[in-house]
Amino acid sequence: MLNIVLFGPPGAGKGTQSERLIEKYNLVHLSTGDIFRANIKMESELGVLAKSYMDQGLLVPDSVTIEMLRSEVSKKQEALGFIFDGFPRTNAQAAALDEVLLTFKTSITMMAALEVEEEELKRRLLNRATTSGRADDGDISIIENRISVYNKETAPVKMFYQNQKLIFHHHQRYFYSEHFLQKYSPHLLSYFI
Repeated sequence: MLNIVLFGPPGAGKGTQSERLIEKYNLVHLSTGDIFRANIKMESELGVLAKSYMDQGLLVPDSVTIEMLRSEVSKKQEALGFIFDGFPRTNAQAAALDEVLLTFKTSITMMAALEVEEEELKRRLLNRATTSGRADDGDISIIENRISVYNKETAPVKMFYQNQKLIFHHHQRYFYSEHFLQKYSPHLLSYFI
């Protein structure tokens, strides 16, 4: 299996780059944001709990996130691989993801770290709010809190994968970077050879 962690702050373009990787490599996209929103829409117990954190711009606790993700991976065991978008966000989640994947006899292949300047992130998120209907994208104080939480709690996860020599950095200056697939394709293609 080809399993990619797509990593970056809110608004870095993880969803956009996920679409490109899915199309090229026929992977299953697992976005914790999408999984949260589906559970919230269904008003599942985990969804209601996740919503209470998201509405404040806080990270959803690991135990909730991991249970939702485990359920999604188990539904798609026949996949060629997964793109994990927005997960893991903590070192504990990274270790838990390793454990979850181990139960399915697979592991993380690489982490692609998207890096974007903070002012550009704010601009993207405010713009996305006009089309997404997401309340957390339209409030600058929530956006700033999300970025701050990312920098304090999530950015250190890079070291988890750096220590495993699985991390690749990509400065995402433009939302639709044409260089993204060019940069990663040689590594990903070598996985299939």
